[in-house]
Amino acid sequence: MKTHSILIGYVTWIFGFMGSHRFYFGKPITGTLWFFTLGLLGIGWLIDLFLIPSMASKAETRYSPGPINYSLGWVLLVFTGLFGIHRMYMGKWLTGILYLFTLGLFGLGLLYDLWTLNGQIDERNRQHLPLSSALR
Repeated sequence: MKTHSILIGYVTWIFGFMGSHRFYFGKPITGTLWFFTLGLLGIGWLIDLFLIPSMASKAETRYSPGPINYSLGWVLLVFTGLFGIHRMYMGKWLTGILYLFTLGLFGLGLLYDLWTLNGQIDERNRQHLPLSSALR
């Protein structure tokens, strides 16, 4: 079962000068760097066009598949993050409702989730793994 879609990677690459594809593949430091430098002045953004398959492959080995879909979680974060829908999708109802009434903790929670969403989903998916799979 795949965790990160190459297709979603290429779609987010379109906005990659803002680091979106790097955040999606679990690279928040370089995603932030791309955000503040417009994809290293466009050069890094163009190079990433060829690196997306390897980023997807590395994400596959790094994160656990499970009932929570990474791509759906990211789509919800990007389009409804201020309202906490992505948190509700992960079963984090209290913080989801808190985001709903505070617009993503005044935007700070949204920034936090850009950095940590893959880890949050991975943690939730590992909780649903059988014991033999969790020991890998």
